[in-house]
Order: sequence, then C-alpha cells, then structure tokens
Amino acid sequence: MQFPMIDRNALLRHLEPPAGPVSMVLDTDTYNEIDDQFAVVYSLLSEKLNVEAIYAAPFFNNRSSGPADGMQKSYEEIVRLLERMGRPVQNVYHGSTRYLERMETPVHSEADDDLIARAMQRRGGPLYVVAIGAITNVASAILIRPEIVERIVIVWLGGHPQYWPHTREFNLMQDVLSAQVVFNCGAPVVQIPCKNVAEHMRTTLPEMERYVRGRGAIGDYLYQIFEAYFDDHYARSKVLWDISTIAYLNNPDWVPTEVRSSPVLLDDVTWGPADPARHPFRVAIDLDRDRIYGDLFRRLAR
Repeated sequence: MQFPMIDRNALLRHLEPPAGPVSMVLDTDTYNEIDDQFAVVYSLLSEKLNVEAIYAAPFFNNRSSGPADGMQKSYEEIVRLLERMGRPVQNVYHGSTRYLERMETPVHSEADDDLIARAMQRRGGPLYVVAIGAITNVASAILIRPEIVERIVIVWLGGHPQYWPHTREFNLMQDVLSAQVVFNCGAPVVQIPCKNVAEHMRTTLPEMERYVRGRGAIGDYLYQIFEAYFDDHYARSKVLWDISTIAYLNNPDWVPTEVRSSPVLLDDVTWGPADPARHPFRVAIDLDRDRIYGDLFRRLAR
C-alpha cells in the first residue's frame, strides 16, 4: 500500500502538542470495560475540545460475543452516556464489524465515511482523531482515502513502550494489521503506551464515592459501573487508561512526550529495531495522575 509522502517539517508541526482549541473525533470501544466511559465524559466536559463525532469501535472479550457485537454494544453505551449528560444523540456512528484481514483491504463503516468527510473538509489545523480501542476504524479510513494522513493527528491509547519485551496490549493486539497501517502510513501519531505510562491512572472506590457519585446522573452512572466492576474493592485500585488521551489534549504538560522515529511493529506483536530513517511520531513517557484526576473531578463537580 502506497501512502502520501508527508513533508517532514509539516509532520513535525502537526506533532507539536496542541496549545489552543482542538477539533476532534473520538473512536471508542465504549463497552469493553469502564475506562472509555470516563474518557467520553471527560472529553465532552472540556471547553478546549470540540468533539465533532463519536465512533463505536469493535472489541471482543468476555463482554461481547465478537467484534460486531462489541461495536454495537459500544454504540449503545455511547448513547446511554449522552442521554445521562443531557446531550443530543447526534454524530454517533457505527464502526467496523470485524478486524482487518488483509493489509490492503479496509472494513467499510459509517465511521470511516464520517472521518474521511471531516478530514477532507479541514481548513487550517488538523483534525485530532482520538482512538481508545482497536484502531480498525481509523486504519480503514486511511486505506480508503490515504490523503487524509495529511489532515489528521492520531492520538492512540495502544501498545506498550518500545523498551518493553512485547506490545501485547488489548487495543493493539486485537487488530495488529490496523496498528501496522497506522504506524507505517506516515500520519502524525501520538502514542500513549499502557505499561508504566497510562498504567499510572489508578483510582479507587473511595475516591469515586467522594468525587464522582452524586455529580448528576452521569456521575452516578460512572460510580455505578466502577462499583460493579469488581466484586471486592478491598485494597484494590482500577486503571482508567483511556482518560490519558483526553488529558494530553487538555494540557500536554500533564502527559510529557518525546518525538522519536516511528516504531516498527512486527507480526509477532513485538517492536522491531529502531530505524532512525522512519518518519517521526510522538510518544508519551509519563503522566501526572493527580493533576489529571483533579481536573476531571472539578469538571464533574461543575
């Protein structure tokens, strides 16, 4: 598959952390567990972020019977969140019903069509594509219209750091081909790794009870799904991985990053040797857990 050659200076400009308002779409496997719900709410509560559309992403674990069922359940969960926030249910789109089977063959969906249309209509700054699930929808849109890579910035919660012995993380390993498309296509990518980065986003039931429960219908719902996630919360924390992507856009200082050469993702779901000749990407190396949760809790309180 041939992708457009993006000017390196233009690519580096798009990789600069956003300083002003951000136009974004959110691609989410919302029903996969409980962290996506917090990320959806966090994004909609931010005055800096203009969430233009939300896409349901496929997933397959013990909460679905397959990728198509996972996507549909995620779509329904997005609707539930919007209703509890008193937001209109609009610009919510069904995504892929299966993962990529061949590198050259996209999985067509409503989400692909909408992402392509919004990217091609962009004037001025890029459209931020925030992906917090398997990245099938985004990869498919790139395969259909490769020129969108010049108009978007992908912020993805997926994989582990390049120093980790493997990158078998749930979002990435569900659709390795799509991840390879995204890392190889030359698009500006900001990766939020899970191990030792997003993993810091731990919280507990007492913290949820103090700062989330009672904050309107949406706060009560977030508390409810958090409480129900474990049978026993004694001395136990839960990582809400996905809110790290929204935190990066809200305040990049809370999610320190570095520009490096785009990694080589191998078929065995490990990272290949670093290649300095590859196009640049940005990767998170740490995050400030307390500031991020403080920001989220304050927004819920308001």
